[in-house]
Amino acid sequence: MSEIEEYQRRISAALDRIGGQLDARSDTGDAQVAAELQQALDDEKLANEQLEERVKSLKDSKEALLLELDQVREQSTQALAKLDRQLQSLRQANEQLRQNNTALRIANSEGVGEPHLINKSMMAELESLRAGRDAERAETVAVMDELQALIDGASDAGANEQENA
Repeated sequence: MSEIEEYQRRISAALDRIGGQLDARSDTGDAQVAAELQQALDDEKLANEQLEERVKSLKDSKEALLLELDQVREQSTQALAKLDRQLQSLRQANEQLRQNNTALRIANSEGVGEPHLINKSMMAELESLRAGRDAERAETVAVMDELQALIDGASDAGANEQENA
């Protein structure tokens, strides 16, 4: 029986040593796996922070572009309003000039007017019509430029979204 107890004690001691080594290896393995997992987690956190910073930067630049677009839009609106006021004034002046020319022609037909004044008046009317046509052409160009700027802005925004995606 003492031999059995001796074998049992020796087996228990061996099992304890094996268990200790397994625990040590397991702790070392677990520690290594835990270290690798911690490193991977840290890497992912860093990548996430970088992505968040990039998203913030993109949002900031988007806000800046929208603000700039609003400012350009406001300036364009003001310029078009000014151009419209000038055109309205020019149209009123042209209408007044036409009425004056009509009155001069009537006066001339009645023998009261002077022909050289009528010629001057007609030349002034022709010049005002040319100026009106030029003003309308400038208005058309301004509208076309504004539309082109909007189209270009939309194209650039679409290209930026595709790049960011």
